[in-house]
Amino acid sequence: MFLSRVKLIRLVAFDVDGVMTDGGLYLSDSGEEFKRFNSLDGHGIKMLRASGVEVAIITGRTSTCVTKRAENLGITHVYQGVERKLDAMVDLLNQLNLSRDCAAYMGDDVVDLCVMRHVGLSISVPESPQLVREHSNYVTRRSGGHGAVREACELIMSVQGTLQAQLAPYLE
Repeated sequence: MFLSRVKLIRLVAFDVDGVMTDGGLYLSDSGEEFKRFNSLDGHGIKMLRASGVEVAIITGRTSTCVTKRAENLGITHVYQGVERKLDAMVDLLNQLNLSRDCAAYMGDDVVDLCVMRHVGLSISVPESPQLVREHSNYVTRRSGGHGAVREACELIMSVQGTLQAQLAPYLE
């Protein structure tokens, strides 16, 4: 059942804080926000995109550094400052003409549950509250901001049979 879910995935949407980052919010005295992203996660996203899977960001906060990170990774579907994440996911599915069974969402907190329960594959991180982990089809071994996104990307590519092709150029 789990593998059949993963094989259908054509879109993965990620939350940011606690998934793409460690969840810490770094604020300067002037109020500027900083986030720490993992380069391994970033390359995992690039390989996932290259394998033919669409990638999106759906986050409740708004941050310039998220915009810049998305641009760096070639992510064009970016929803920031979203109060109702499920509305953003439904909008994205409609734009891409995909069924919810073809979508995955990776979140880490209760605000993500509405989306996680709507899509075909829900992924969370070990630091997520118990309720979120209970509603996850997969909980990564790696922590948010420390390789969890890469793990999820490689899992999807591995099950879909595209991981080796993405790694082949590095093995020549």
